[in-house]
Amino acid sequence: MSLKLVYPALALILWIFVVLGILFLRRKAAFAGQQVRMADVAVSTEAYPQPARLAAANFANQFETPVIFFALIMLAMEVGATSYVMAVLAWLYVASRVVHTLVHVGSNDLRLRAPVFGLGVLVLFCMWIGVVLAVL
Repeated sequence: MSLKLVYPALALILWIFVVLGILFLRRKAAFAGQQVRMADVAVSTEAYPQPARLAAANFANQFETPVIFFALIMLAMEVGATSYVMAVLAWLYVASRVVHTLVHVGSNDLRLRAPVFGLGVLVLFCMWIGVVLAVL
């Protein structure tokens, strides 16, 4: 087994925990600043202030395209598509997720966030090609 692909997968899992921490801190700040009460968010989280909603949206994003990433990592390891190119692609994807989070929970500038997201999807597609080529 090649560990080259395990490290970026572990890094992304760590990043997901970091995003969860950001979400927790922003929601805690909303309660501490009396911007929201428990009754306000018991049924829907729409009452949270924007910083908390952005963190929640980004946390939800961590279970969208990253699911493809984790599947590709497992498939790549199974079929032996564990080249350095695949490892670089995996790290590029992780970097794109980190940058996407920083933009999303920061300025939330869609002119920057959308291309970063697109780059991540392109990297995933390249990883998929690598797995397909290993199978052929």
